[in-house]
Amino acid sequence: MIKKPRLSFWQLWNMSFGYVGIQFGFALQNANVSRIFETLGAKVENIPILWIAAPVSGLLIQPIIGHLSDKTWNRLGRRKPYFLLGAILSSMALLVMPNSPFLWFAAGMLWIMDASINMSMQPFRAFIGDMLPEDQHTTGFAVQTFFIGVSSVIASALPYIFTNWFHIANTAPEGVIPPSVKWSFYLGGIVFLLAVLWTIYSTKEYSPEEQAAFNADQENSDSAKEGADISIKALEYHIQGAVLIIIGAVLTYLIQRYDWDQALYILAFGLPIYGVFQMFAAMLNAKRKNSGFVEVIYDLKNMPQTMKILAVVSTFTWFALFSMFIYTTSAVTSFHYGNTDTQSVIYNEGANWVGILFGVYNGVAAVIAFLLPVIAKKMGRVLTYAISLVIGGVGFISMYLFKDPDMLIVSMIAIGIAWAALLTFPYAILSNILPYKKMGVYMGIFNFFVVIPQILAAAILGLLVRTVFDGQTIYTIVLGGVAMIIAGVVTLFVKDKVNR
Repeated sequence: MIKKPRLSFWQLWNMSFGYVGIQFGFALQNANVSRIFETLGAKVENIPILWIAAPVSGLLIQPIIGHLSDKTWNRLGRRKPYFLLGAILSSMALLVMPNSPFLWFAAGMLWIMDASINMSMQPFRAFIGDMLPEDQHTTGFAVQTFFIGVSSVIASALPYIFTNWFHIANTAPEGVIPPSVKWSFYLGGIVFLLAVLWTIYSTKEYSPEEQAAFNADQENSDSAKEGADISIKALEYHIQGAVLIIIGAVLTYLIQRYDWDQALYILAFGLPIYGVFQMFAAMLNAKRKNSGFVEVIYDLKNMPQTMKILAVVSTFTWFALFSMFIYTTSAVTSFHYGNTDTQSVIYNEGANWVGILFGVYNGVAAVIAFLLPVIAKKMGRVLTYAISLVIGGVGFISMYLFKDPDMLIVSMIAIGIAWAALLTFPYAILSNILPYKKMGVYMGIFNFFVVIPQILAAAILGLLVRTVFDGQTIYTIVLGGVAMIIAGVVTLFVKDKVNR
């Protein structure tokens, strides 16, 4: 078997530079979309349901793009065609989003924008596994984490920069997005496209023949089965599918009967749909019609054990993060600044401070990213990851303990450590155990465990804010901290292939 050559620092830099644009898009979205929704008239308790579009689009898009990119090879390459298409669509969405005329238009644009960003982002994860030898995987994802951190610092701070450095208005009439936010999105759209184009221009992908030579030991492994090689236990799939349909029906009844949060309908409908997918996949397999659809369902049900444990860790971690993405603006403006009037100067000062805080945790992640591979060599990737998540959980909880907004910087430093770790370690560990022919689809499937907890968070947190937290959104941040600490404990059960 031929080994992949190690890449130089600048080759690592170029192949991940597109993440600058991707993270500009995500950072602008995470720091400003709740603000846009509130400006257009959304009630604070209804914000989670409006955010549902983002995770659902990722749930649908990432496995599909992953599977397609695994099978693609053309003039641009294997992953790069999807980088480009996603960048074009994302840039267009960023230009339109801040000009949304009403609330539901903005919610629809969030769906389009998030789906487009996911189209570019998903292949970048598989790109590391494609291009780097195993001993460079942690470093490769650390470089991506660096770009994520630096880009997020700048993008999150853009409304503040435009307001305080360029004196662009930070307030607007009722129902109108402030100019500082609009110009931030315009700049983000331009950066997104240019950054992705740089990676496409500067990096050459390995051909299918080269990949086969690098991964000759995987050719006959069970994990690499595809197409006609797949054999499904039909009875098992049909029974599990029927059970999921029944659970979905019962959950639908309970939601209607007890007036539970309507976001739970996503799960109530999603479970039986997945059940039907399982049954349909079994039927196609019995007829030997093993399409890409059958492969995705088969791969989902046959994840490696390490991936299953990392999926649990991801579920708790992203539940925590989504509580922060949804509610930090509301929590900081109401709890720390004492104002909920979206037209007031104080509210918008608080909202701008959230952008700075998001920049802090991303800036910390950028710095920590290059230390993580060094620390992991001493302590192991699993222990380093676990400790980082616990530190992040404490950071979440401290946001309630600190009453001074300036002290929230300390909270964000802790969260930044966890953010750097979760952007680096799970993907580095996975890239060492996944078959190269299915790197894209498995990275896409892993995104399920980023998305599902977000759906749960959107459904549960809104209900808790109304019924338990008495409208005090700061408690959702505390709950997120508890979830992240649990994630850190579960991480200790992960078995890593290599100790670096």
